[in-house]
Amino acid sequence: MAAKGLITGNDGLDRCAWHGNLEDYRRYHDEEWGRPVTDDHRLFEKICLEGFQSGLSWLTILRKREAFRAAFAGFDFDRVAEFGEPEIERCLADAGIVRHRGKIVSTINNARRAKELRAEFGSLAAYFWSHEPDESERPKTVSYEALMANPTSATSTRISKDLKKRGWTFVGPTTIYAFMQAMGLVNDHIEGCFCRTSIENMRQQFKRPARRSA
Repeated sequence: MAAKGLITGNDGLDRCAWHGNLEDYRRYHDEEWGRPVTDDHRLFEKICLEGFQSGLSWLTILRKREAFRAAFAGFDFDRVAEFGEPEIERCLADAGIVRHRGKIVSTINNARRAKELRAEFGSLAAYFWSHEPDESERPKTVSYEALMANPTSATSTRISKDLKKRGWTFVGPTTIYAFMQAMGLVNDHIEGCFCRTSIENMRQQFKRPARRSA
């Protein structure tokens, strides 16, 4: 029997239990969640989708992800920054996504703020990875109990405050921590998950993006 917080798949491998052995969710756990990401469009997509997730489950958003990509120009923030009222109305009529005006408007606003961040740092990746928690902030082991007890961190709170000062919206500490988990800024595959060691190896070999020189 798998330890608390783990679930054993049909392949005999123990994984973080949150995917519930649902095929698409398990694939997301195995192939995406926690792997370090530097692609700016993927980073922008994830932070926006985490905002859309507020009040919903990630599985709901995951299953609508392709529709979101179609609605928001593949999360190319240069293109999304040009959206106006016609595009907002189009999104509100799109049954394939979450039709929440505030979150749609937030995505357009955040696209404009993303362009500003890129102009300052060279890339979104350079900005977010400059906030990667150092060794003193990262636990040596990750338990189910610890993750359930606190879905934020000191780092996610700092990033959230900084982004809000820069004009971003729907970027609270919990949203940012979920973003950090998914994009590999932390490795929160819990002890016993077969992915944990491989993700840690990826992180050790990963080349962090450098901030553009002034």
